Amino acid sequence: MKKVFISVLFIILSIGVFAAKFEKPILLTSVGQSADVQMVKALLKKGNIEAEFDKSVKAEDLKGQKTVILAIGGSSKGLGAAGIKAEDEIARVEKLIKAAKSKGMKLIGMHIGGAARRGELSDKFVYVAAPYVDYLIVVSEGNKDGVFTKISADKKIQMDEVDKVAGALDPLKKAFE
Repeated sequence: MKKVFISVLFIILSIGVFAAKFEKPILLTSVGQSADVQMVKALLKKGNIEAEFDKSVKAEDLKGQKTVILAIGGSSKGLGAAGIKAEDEIARVEKLIKAAKSKGMKLIGMHIGGAARRGELSDKFVYVAAPYVDYLIVVSEGNKDGVFTKISADKKIQMDEVDKVAGALDPLKKAFE
């Protein structure tokens, strides 16, 4: 009984600490130039969570934000429309993450595109971003192989897995309460 109480108390305390570590102002950007960033933008709007939006923000443009939300999912069509090569996008994201961390910003990684945003191209972006975030929100269909679960466990990153894109709104709102 004592172990159960201590475990429950630890969970409650962890949730309190977790919820307090994400602050505004928020910047939303893409990692891989997929349309998923637009879905995250819509979720933020629906949740009345104000965020600056720049789908291809550069490290030197980070100024004053406390949290950066990374919409993780590669799209060859999105990269092409933006006139960006995958290697250039990876380099941008690596510099962005390094700069955000050096400025004490927190990172939330969101992979909401499901199975459609997994595969060789997207996985490059998953591995360049997910291991460096402070919190992951993942649609379960995109985690069927357990890659996000493994990254979360290996890097001790809190992760919430949701059934559908709409389900990502609650953990996102709680992150900023």
